Amino acid sequence: MKDNQDVACENVHSAIQDTLYVVNGKWKLFILSILVNQGKKRFGELSRESGISPRILTKELQELEMNQLISRTVCNTKPVTVEYSSTPYAETLKEVIDAMIRWGQNHRKTITGQ
Repeated sequence: MKDNQDVACENVHSAIQDTLYVVNGKWKLFILSILVNQGKKRFGELSRESGISPRILTKELQELEMNQLISRTVCNTKPVTVEYSSTPYAETLKEVIDAMIRWGQNHRKTITGQ
Protein backbone atom coordinates (compact mmCIF):
# COMPACT_ATOMS: atom_id res chain seq x y z
CA MET A 1 0.00 0.00 0.00
CA LYS A 2 1.28 3.47 -0.96
CA ASP A 3 1.58 6.13 1.67
CA ASN A 4 1.00 9.85 1.10
CA GLN A 5 4.70 10.49 0.53
CA ASP A 6 4.85 7.94 -2.32
CA VAL A 7 1.76 9.46 -3.96
CA ALA A 8 3.17 12.98 -3.60
CA CYS A 9 6.46 11.84 -5.12
CA GLU A 10 4.66 10.27 -8.09
CA ASN A 11 2.67 13.48 -8.59
CA VAL A 12 5.88 15.54 -8.59
CA HIS A 13 7.48 13.21 -11.11
CA SER A 14 4.40 13.33 -13.33
CA ALA A 15 4.35 17.13 -13.19
CA ILE A 16 8.01 17.32 -14.18
CA GLN A 17 7.45 14.85 -17.03
CA ASP A 18 4.46 16.88 -18.26
CA THR A 19 6.50 20.08 -18.18
CA LEU A 20 9.43 18.53 -20.01
CA TYR A 21 7.10 17.05 -22.62
CA VAL A 22 5.85 20.55 -23.49
CA VAL A 23 9.15 22.49 -23.39
CA ASN A 24 11.56 19.67 -24.23
CA GLY A 25 14.19 20.12 -26.87
CA LYS A 26 16.97 22.48 -27.67
CA TRP A 27 14.86 25.36 -28.97
CA LYS A 28 11.40 25.64 -27.38
CA LEU A 29 12.39 27.59 -24.26
CA PHE A 30 14.70 29.73 -26.36
CA ILE A 31 11.85 30.62 -28.74
CA LEU A 32 9.51 31.26 -25.83
CA SER A 33 12.05 33.51 -24.11
CA ILE A 34 12.26 35.64 -27.26
CA LEU A 35 8.49 35.92 -27.66
CA VAL A 36 7.70 36.37 -23.95
CA ASN A 37 10.41 38.99 -23.37
CA GLN A 38 10.46 40.80 -26.73
CA GLY A 39 6.93 40.47 -28.08
CA LYS A 40 5.66 39.36 -31.45
CA LYS A 41 8.05 38.42 -34.20
CA ARG A 42 7.74 37.48 -37.86
CA PHE A 43 8.99 34.06 -38.92
CA GLY A 44 12.10 35.49 -40.61
CA GLU A 45 12.96 37.60 -37.56
CA LEU A 46 12.69 34.55 -35.30
CA SER A 47 14.83 32.49 -37.65
CA ARG A 48 17.57 35.15 -37.89
CA GLU A 49 17.54 36.08 -34.21
CA SER A 50 17.57 32.50 -32.96
CA GLY A 51 19.84 30.97 -35.60
CA ILE A 52 17.38 28.09 -35.97
CA SER A 53 16.97 26.62 -39.45
CA PRO A 54 13.56 27.31 -41.02
CA ARG A 55 12.67 23.60 -41.07
CA ILE A 56 13.37 23.10 -37.35
CA LEU A 57 11.80 26.44 -36.43
CA THR A 58 8.59 25.48 -38.25
CA LYS A 59 8.41 22.19 -36.32
CA GLU A 60 9.08 23.84 -32.96
CA LEU A 61 6.54 26.62 -33.61
CA GLN A 62 3.88 24.06 -34.57
CA GLU A 63 4.44 22.17 -31.31
CA LEU A 64 4.37 25.36 -29.24
CA GLU A 65 1.14 26.40 -30.97
CA MET A 66 -0.37 22.95 -30.38
CA ASN A 67 0.36 23.39 -26.65
CA GLN A 68 -1.25 26.86 -26.69
CA LEU A 69 1.96 28.67 -25.79
CA ILE A 70 2.15 30.78 -28.95
CA SER A 71 -0.33 32.16 -31.42
CA ARG A 72 0.21 32.39 -35.15
CA THR A 73 -1.28 35.27 -37.13
CA VAL A 74 -1.29 35.36 -40.91
CA CYS A 75 -1.15 39.01 -41.95
CA ASN A 76 -3.07 40.28 -44.95
CA THR A 77 0.01 41.58 -46.74
CA LYS A 78 1.73 40.91 -50.04
CA PRO A 79 3.76 38.86 -49.75
CA VAL A 80 1.97 37.13 -46.92
CA THR A 81 3.72 37.48 -43.58
CA VAL A 82 3.19 35.40 -40.48
CA GLU A 83 3.65 36.72 -36.97
CA TYR A 84 4.10 34.71 -33.79
CA SER A 85 3.43 35.91 -30.27
CA SER A 86 3.28 34.38 -26.84
CA THR A 87 -0.14 33.64 -25.42
CA PRO A 88 -1.30 34.61 -21.95
CA TYR A 89 -0.77 30.94 -21.07
CA ALA A 90 2.91 31.23 -22.09
CA GLU A 91 3.23 34.20 -19.77
CA THR A 92 2.79 31.72 -16.90
CA LEU A 93 6.26 30.41 -17.85
CA LYS A 94 7.90 33.85 -17.62
CA GLU A 95 8.99 33.31 -14.01
CA VAL A 96 10.54 29.95 -14.96
CA ILE A 97 12.26 31.40 -18.05
CA ASP A 98 13.63 34.35 -16.08
CA ALA A 99 14.90 31.99 -13.35
CA MET A 100 16.64 29.87 -16.00
CA ILE A 101 18.23 32.99 -17.50
CA ARG A 102 19.59 34.03 -14.09
CA TRP A 103 20.80 30.51 -13.36
CA GLY A 104 22.51 30.28 -16.75
CA GLN A 105 24.25 33.63 -16.25
CA ASN A 106 25.49 32.57 -12.81
CA HIS A 107 26.55 29.16 -14.10
CA ARG A 108 28.58 30.73 -16.90
CA LYS A 109 30.35 32.97 -14.35
CA THR A 110 31.04 29.99 -12.09
CA ILE A 111 32.43 27.83 -14.88
CA THR A 112 34.53 30.57 -16.48
CA GLY A 113 35.73 31.85 -13.10
CA GLN A 114 34.55 35.42 -13.71
